[in-house]
Amino acid sequence: MTTTHPSARPAPAPSPWRQPLPVWATAFAAVVAFMGIGLVDPILPSIADGLAATPAQVSLLFTSYFLVTALAMLITGAVSSRIGGKATLLTGLALVVVFAALSGTSETVTALVGFRAGWGLGNALFIATALAVIVGAASGGTAAAIVLYEAALGVGIASGPLVGALLGDWHWRAPFFGTAALMAAGFLLIALLLRAPAKPARPTRLGDPLRALAHGGLATTAATALFYNFAFFTVLAFTPFVLGMGAYGIGAVFFAWGVCVALSSVVAAPRLQRRIGTVPLLHTALALLLLAQAAIAVSVAADTPPALIAAVIATGVPIGLCNTAFTEAAMEVSDAPRPVASAGYNFVRWIGGAAAPFVATTLGAALTPWAPYLLGAACCLAAATVLAARRRHLGALARA
Repeated sequence: MTTTHPSARPAPAPSPWRQPLPVWATAFAAVVAFMGIGLVDPILPSIADGLAATPAQVSLLFTSYFLVTALAMLITGAVSSRIGGKATLLTGLALVVVFAALSGTSETVTALVGFRAGWGLGNALFIATALAVIVGAASGGTAAAIVLYEAALGVGIASGPLVGALLGDWHWRAPFFGTAALMAAGFLLIALLLRAPAKPARPTRLGDPLRALAHGGLATTAATALFYNFAFFTVLAFTPFVLGMGAYGIGAVFFAWGVCVALSSVVAAPRLQRRIGTVPLLHTALALLLLAQAAIAVSVAADTPPALIAAVIATGVPIGLCNTAFTEAAMEVSDAPRPVASAGYNFVRWIGGAAAPFVATTLGAALTPWAPYLLGAACCLAAATVLAARRRHLGALARA
C-alpha cells in the first residue's frame, strides 16, 4: 500500500483575515462605500413623502448613481494609472463626502438625484481602485483578497439599510450626513496608513476597458452580470414600496437580507467554488435567484406579508454567491490587467443596476406590483442562457 507523504498534502487556503493595516483601512472605506448603496432603501418612502415625489422619481436616486458609476468606470483606470492608486482613492472618497453631504441639503428630488450622480462618480473612482489596491496589497493571493473585498461589500450592504433606518427615523436627511462623516473617517485612515502603490509602467488608455471587453470570456462574464444586476437591483430598489412598512421594518428586512449576502459571499461561495467550480456555481446561484424572484411575485400577488419577507431575505443567499463568483471571474477570465478588466466588467454590469430601479417602479405602477419580479426572474434566465451559450469562452475558469 502506498502512503501519501505529509508534505504532499495540499496546503491550507490562506486566511483572508490576516492583512496589513493599510488593507484593513481600505476595506473599512469600502464598507462605507457599499453602505451607501442600501442606505436609502428604508427611507425611500420617507424621501418620496418629504419631497412630494413619486416612486419612479425617487428610483432615480439609484439610476443616476449607478449610471454615472458605470460611465465613470471607463476613466478610472486612466485616472489611477496617472495620479496613482492612493490619490484616486482619496479623490473618490472626497467626492463622496461632498456629494453625500449635499444630498442631505436637497430641497427637491431633482437636486437629490443630481447629487447622487456626483456621489456615483466618487464611488466609481473609489470602488474600482479599492479592489485593485486590496488585491495588490493583501497577503494570501487574489482569492483571499477577493473574499476580503466581498466581505466589505456584504457588511456594507447589510449595515446600510440598518444605518439608514436608525438615522432616517430621526429625519430622512440624517443618513446622508452620517455617510459623509463615515467617509471622511475613511479618507483620513487611507491618507495616514496607505502607502502609495507604484504606478504602472504604461498608463492605461481611455479605451483600454472597452478593448478588454473584446475578450470572449470577459465579455461573457460582463453580459451575464448585466442581467444579474438587473434582477439584484429590482429587489433592492423596488421592494421598499411593496413591503408596506416603516423605516425600521424595511431596515430590519434588508439587514437580514444583507447578512445572508455577507455570509454566502464570504463563507459559502469560496467553498462551493473549490468544490464545483465558478461557472457551475453561477448557474446554481442564478437558478436560486430566479426561484426567489418568482416567490416574491407570488407573495405580492397573494398579499401574504410573511411569505414576502421570507422570500426577500432568501434572495440574499444567491446574490452573495453571485457577487463573489462574478468578481473572481472578472479578475481571472482574461489576460487583461486586473484594473482594466475590472473597469470594463463594471461598466457593463452597472448599466443593469442603473436600469432596474426606474424600469421596476415604472412597470409596477403601470401594470401590477408583482410584474417587476417576473421581469427579474426573466433576467436570471437570460443570464444563465448567456453563460451556457458562451461557455466555450470561460475555459480559464475551469476547476483544476
